[in-house]
Amino acid sequence: MTLALTACGGDEDPDAGTNGVGKLSAAGIEKKAKAAAESADAVRLSGTLVTDGQTYKLNMSLKEAGGTGSVSSETGGTFELLRVDDELFLKAKAEFWSHDGDEGDGKGKGGEPSEADSEAAEKLDDKYVKVPKDDPAYEQLRGFTDKSVLLDGLLGLHGKRGKGDRAEIGGIRTIAVNGSGGAGGSLNVSLEGTPYPLQMARAGDAG
Repeated sequence: MTLALTACGGDEDPDAGTNGVGKLSAAGIEKKAKAAAESADAVRLSGTLVTDGQTYKLNMSLKEAGGTGSVSSETGGTFELLRVDDELFLKAKAEFWSHDGDEGDGKGKGGEPSEADSEAAEKLDDKYVKVPKDDPAYEQLRGFTDKSVLLDGLLGLHGKRGKGDRAEIGGIRTIAVNGSGGAGGSLNVSLEGTPYPLQMARAGDAG
């Protein structure tokens, strides 16, 4: 009887009570997760993104027609973004609008902002300012609020796909999909309900 019970326990289905994606191939799980994220009405994205040698901390809420949230960088400080369709707005503290410069460029001695620049920065303090479409920074800033752009850029694994460990994130059961054994990134996908991607570690410590 003991042997029989042990055998039955060993045959327990690890996917019992799940959405079944754990039974798919690694590539199949990845495909399902991407499709779920792309079809979602809204996405919350929070974490670190390393691109072009710059590290950003993102905390964004995104929809097809826009997004809102905060972005922090080591060199640019913290600012908030709000986009409605193609209209983009940026809100930051006065320090963000004050830029150091060299003497003779219209700023104060030692590269400090001039009095006029400081006064202008104070007026913009903690206010939403519209970013013109012809501003060189518009496309980059807009990218932080674009659901499709961010998902396409972030939810990508590299190398041969393989299944990783099962775990829990926020009390939700997940299964990991790895690229090149983890060197090509790792994606944890929900095993409950819709197979949304819940956590992503990008290849090369890129966030």
